[in-house]
Amino acid sequence: MNDPAKIIAITQARMGSTRLPGKVLLKASGKSLLEHHLERVSRSSLITHVVVATTMSDDEQPILDLCDTLGFTSYRGSTSDVLARYAGAADQEDADIVVRVTSDCPIIDPAVIDEVVQDYLDSATEVDYVSNCRLERTFPRGMDTEVFSVRCLREAHREATSDMDREHVTPFIWRQPDRFKLASVSFSSDQSQHRWTVDTADDFKLIGRIISHLYPTRPEFTLQDCLLLLDDHPDWQGINSYVEQKELM
Repeated sequence: MNDPAKIIAITQARMGSTRLPGKVLLKASGKSLLEHHLERVSRSSLITHVVVATTMSDDEQPILDLCDTLGFTSYRGSTSDVLARYAGAADQEDADIVVRVTSDCPIIDPAVIDEVVQDYLDSATEVDYVSNCRLERTFPRGMDTEVFSVRCLREAHREATSDMDREHVTPFIWRQPDRFKLASVSFSSDQSQHRWTVDTADDFKLIGRIISHLYPTRPEFTLQDCLLLLDDHPDWQGINSYVEQKELM
């Protein structure tokens, strides 16, 4: 009988950030954003293991210390070649399937992760890559999840040469639909206008409000809880609505 596939979530995290240095350790409701993120990702029912992929910089020691304290595995690799960092982390954990999430998404919903992973598992013989954010975006930004085989990751690592492919991990895959079989997961309605990722001080202001209102009474709050909260506070969306997402170049 074959062993079950090892589904490894790899989340990239580092202290350096152009617009908000040290953002992953900013605190909301008494916990760092990275801790909130890891707590939520680890509640996925389909993920085998979670790995934090950081860099070789000495500045990352607080991230490594937090991983040790919380009992999460870490991997250290290149600062700029994030694709190589993912490939190294996947090899370290002997992954079969990779789930890519990022630590600037501290309120990611584990049920959303599981939905994307399950879609991949249901069509694994027909699909190489499944995403809820790259081919089409209907989920709020901050729920971003990509799932792909370690074979695809290794091919990308072996063959990709452009800076964009190396820095952003998956473009080598999703920009080649003639080579890789791609699929997208959509939300029940288009909520792509919401920005729940942290890259600026105002992003953190919004996320801090969401966490401080929901986490103390319901630590396992959902995507739907966030939408309902913002329905009750429609002005909050304006806090960071002006922020432009960095474009892939």
